[in-house]
Amino acid sequence: MKPKPLYIETQIACPLEVLWEHTQNPALHQQWDLRFSSITYLPKQEHQDPQQFLYSTKIGFGLAVKGTGESVATKASRAGESTSVLKFWSESGLSLIRSGSGYWKYQPQPEGNTIRFRTGYNYQTRWGLAGATIDSCLFRPLMIWATAWSFDCLKNWLEKGIHPLQALRAQAGVTIASAVLSLVWIYQGLVPKLLFPYSGELGMLEQSGLFTGFEHLVIKGIGLMEILFGCCLLILHNRLIHSINILALCILGLGAVYSNAEVVLAPFNPVSFNLALIALSLICLLHLKHLPRASNCKTKPI
Repeated sequence: MKPKPLYIETQIACPLEVLWEHTQNPALHQQWDLRFSSITYLPKQEHQDPQQFLYSTKIGFGLAVKGTGESVATKASRAGESTSVLKFWSESGLSLIRSGSGYWKYQPQPEGNTIRFRTGYNYQTRWGLAGATIDSCLFRPLMIWATAWSFDCLKNWLEKGIHPLQALRAQAGVTIASAVLSLVWIYQGLVPKLLFPYSGELGMLEQSGLFTGFEHLVIKGIGLMEILFGCCLLILHNRLIHSINILALCILGLGAVYSNAEVVLAPFNPVSFNLALIALSLICLLHLKHLPRASNCKTKPI
């Protein structure tokens, strides 16, 4: 069965001319679109010829997927709508995409200085059945996310003045900090609570005098909850999850001190350790306002 075309839509409050420039000018386009590392227009032989361009996308380890595109139609309607139609292809054996086509549509809205900006595109894959499987299971969902993230990045740039490079750095900072927090929570839940409870965690709970007779059950339950919370930190990048993290670390730190006040004298004790983890969440909270979100865009046509 032929896969459905990809569809992404957002609304951007800016003049049409500004949005057009940031999407049609390759020097600006490549700054906000995650799908491309570089876009270069090729010279035309005749003024009326379609505009061809070269594109490349870095995939790591010094490798890049390269291809060619062509703007085959650009038009404006009487209602002020503009449409740019593209086709693209790649001869690179590294490219899952063999060829494809799509459009960008710019539709001014009656309410204020807002543009309904949307795209739809589809493509043919190479590598036979393996390529089709990779596309449906991984590549196509990734392309939907990357396009939507890029559209929201462009929206933040034009509406809030947040440059795409600033957004990428904020995204990298939040991703790294969240990954570290996730690893710590999963480790703390798995190793000292589920696998080796006698290494100290169980003793601290027994000294507190709480849950007498149920310490083993409680320590396992806490371990499972910490593992689950660590997974949430890895997946969810929002203010709520980091606020919960800060609150939980404060409670756990106070609980450790309550069970044994001398624990604060130990090197890398729960108080200093938790402060470092709280700082990571505070860094995430400071950067979240700069993050584009794919979920802010529509991915299905109305």
